Amino acid sequence: MKKNLLIICMLIAFSFANKINAQVRVNLNVNIGSQPCWGPTGYDHVEYYYLPDIECYYNVPRHRFVYMDDGRWIFSASLPPMYRTYDLSRGYKVVMNEPQPYLHFDQDRDRYGRYRNYQERQPVIHESDDDRYRKHWDDKRYGYDKWNNGRGKRDGDHRDGEHHDRD
Repeated sequence: MKKNLLIICMLIAFSFANKINAQVRVNLNVNIGSQPCWGPTGYDHVEYYYLPDIECYYNVPRHRFVYMDDGRWIFSASLPPMYRTYDLSRGYKVVMNEPQPYLHFDQDRDRYGRYRNYQERQPVIHESDDDRYRKHWDDKRYGYDKWNNGRGKRDGDHRDGEHHDRD
């Protein structure tokens, strides 16, 4: 009797274990290739950047800037007109992996306000030699990438010590 009860308990436990394993789903979300070349290095997945200097967000998957204008959120492929000359590579970017972070704009402005006019540069993708960013190497080599509003360097501009000699 004890033996039968033990076997039944083991079968029940085994069947629950199989159901639990069947319900486990791995969701590995990587979007390195869609991150802009001016984005900070070191992140396999990014939903949004918050740009404290200009109080603006950037939606990485949709390639859209999100900013407030006259009390409304604007979704645009380009920077707000008043910041069209802003250098995206030099400004500090806060990575935000949550849906619609702009709905918490006041909190983000307070929390990350210390990064306005931040002087220490973040390493950015187009300056990285990491193989994960290989897609962006041509942006670095040939300059004038679309994500930096055409302000890239041309080949042969070696004033910064970079030689742009990747094959």
